[in-house]
Amino acid sequence: MNKRAIIQKITAKLVGELEIYFRAAQFSRAEATHESNKPENKYDTRGLEASYLARGQSKQAAELEAAITEYQKLGVKKFAAGDAIAVGALVALEHGGEKFLYFVGPRAGGTEVIHDRREILVITPQSPLGEQLMGRKTGDQPQLTFGGAKQAARISSVE
Repeated sequence: MNKRAIIQKITAKLVGELEIYFRAAQFSRAEATHESNKPENKYDTRGLEASYLARGQSKQAAELEAAITEYQKLGVKKFAAGDAIAVGALVALEHGGEKFLYFVGPRAGGTEVIHDRREILVITPQSPLGEQLMGRKTGDQPQLTFGGAKQAARISSVE
């Protein structure tokens, strides 16, 4: 698979999410400072709640900006046969009779992209699944924990 294209799709998705967070944060800031949200009494917290929401959305936007920067700097690493899973790896994992594709990224775990009509889920080394896969190789058959239960799996490829 073309990992450069996968990284570009991940970056594009993060940029799209960032635009949404920026718009939401701007709306929440405007809401927090609008004169209709001035407290009518000491129990009226509409403006304060809107400012908390704007702050949270701004923090999320900053996280997305950092993730975008890291993906833009991420080089395409070629994994040879026998190389261990690390950041930049595209991992094909078989479990439960199905095959799943995971991209081990530096950030933005949980992001999903479609490439060549296949769903690819971004995981990070800090995620539960990422921790279990780091350092493993093609052909390994680890017992992985999914939803609290151990399940047999097989790493069919690491690219």
